Amino acid sequence: MENPFKKILHNEEVPKVLRERVINDISLIKLSIDMADLFVIKYPNTIGEILDTEKKPIKNKKKEN
Repeated sequence: MENPFKKILHNEEVPKVLRERVINDISLIKLSIDMADLFVIKYPNTIGEILDTEKKPIKNKKKEN
């Protein structure tokens, strides 16, 4: 595949199609990072916190008279 950035001159505006492709690629990368963060970090942490909460007894904060 030919590098499309070599076709761009310094004072020339970027073609709309090329700009959309770059923005779409960046959006896809960002989405992939967000999905990985969700399933690799946040989901296991949430499950771990739920399991830890179930193991600990619930303390009643109200004082009995």
